[in-house]
Amino acid sequence: MGILGIPRLGSDFVGDKKDWVQILKKLPSLFFGLFLYSVGMGVVLYANLGTSPWETFSLGIINYIPLTFGEASQVIGLFVLIASLFIGVIPGLGSIINMYFIGFFFDMVDNMGLFRTPSSLVGKLLSLLVGIFILGWGTYFYLRVELGAGPRDGLMEGLVKKFKKPVWLIRGVIEITVLTIGYFLGAPVGIGTLITAFTVGFSVQLAFKIGKYDSRTVEHENVVLMFRRLRNKKEEVV
Repeated sequence: MGILGIPRLGSDFVGDKKDWVQILKKLPSLFFGLFLYSVGMGVVLYANLGTSPWETFSLGIINYIPLTFGEASQVIGLFVLIASLFIGVIPGLGSIINMYFIGFFFDMVDNMGLFRTPSSLVGKLLSLLVGIFILGWGTYFYLRVELGAGPRDGLMEGLVKKFKKPVWLIRGVIEITVLTIGYFLGAPVGIGTLITAFTVGFSVQLAFKIGKYDSRTVEHENVVLMFRRLRNKKEEVV
């Protein structure tokens, strides 16, 4: 320690910077995963057979509020994060980035005109399945960095802990609720909605298995714990 308690630029200070470097090294995988997820979401949406419950909810909202699909996703994500705080779920850095950038990336790719709706039913089904496959890998790449689950998954985990009910029940109630709201707001619901509901989980599990990611043993770091860890590390140097 230097004069007046100011830390010297020694090994301890470098170690403090290493914590920031470790976080920064995780960001490429996080952003790549969010980009993949937004692309998968768009491919599923443009298959035009029906999409997942949360995306159905977004489609319902934009029928009444002048938002893009991506902006509606961001607004929903923000409200979900806020609601999660009331049941004790503190978001991670990845959760906050997820809330904004999935919608941002979707609108970016959509504005480039890269999403297409196939003309045949077979083409639409293939497009739907490809989109679901991409969603699985997007989920893997943004979760493996352990910086926090997406806002919707965080809400689900918080409700599971609060009500002590199984995941399948809580997730089912949430998704049926948002799907129903989306439907009554005028969003289309089709066979793709059912296919997505029953196959996304398998797609995610396949990506986890290939990538050797075990969600049962992972502990995501929320922003409060991250701040405390970095602050305490700095205080140790002073």
